[in-house]
Amino acid sequence: MTTKLRELEVKDLLSLTRFFGFSSETFSLAISILDRFLSVMKIQPKHLSCVGLCCFFIAVKSSEEEKNVPLANNLIRITQNRFTVSDMMRMETIIMEKLHWKVKAPTALRFLRLFHSHIQEQLDHER
Repeated sequence: MTTKLRELEVKDLLSLTRFFGFSSETFSLAISILDRFLSVMKIQPKHLSCVGLCCFFIAVKSSEEEKNVPLANNLIRITQNRFTVSDMMRMETIIMEKLHWKVKAPTALRFLRLFHSHIQEQLDHER
């Protein structure tokens, strides 16, 4: 796995987020799940698209309204990937197990928002 491959996957996830109109929080959570998984598992580059799509799917199910969650087979079709729903569900289980079923972790976006809020409070106090 290389940094460049990860960056390409992040761009794909951003495209999916925009395509479906999902929130920045969903995108940030998908990246967080992806990075956390990649930090504990070595994967072959050929599996990265399945891992990335599963991380996106997990993030969507955790962050978005249930009625807005796309079906797995629609995600596979839209992304033109060459794996099955069964492959995706199996990978989702592997990811969840490796993350100890803890999906909602602090994200970079959450940190930046908290930091920004703290700076704003400091500026307001100085005025």
